[in-house]
Amino acid sequence: MNKDQVKGRIDEASGKMKEAAGRTVGNPDMEDRGTVEKVGGKAQKAYGDVKEDLKKDLKSDSDR
Repeated sequence: MNKDQVKGRIDEASGKMKEAAGRTVGNPDMEDRGTVEKVGGKAQKAYGDVKEDLKKDLKSDSDR
């Protein structure tokens, strides 16, 4: 697991909490900020997943 995967998961979870808190207290701005943070976290996590997959593929190719 690389730092992008970790940071992405943290941001995604934090965004979900902000989104839920905004919805609970009726604050659409907080809800929107949470949605943006959640989506950004998902994107960073996906980027980290691709990096990790490429790293594994390159390693397996060099081992052959």
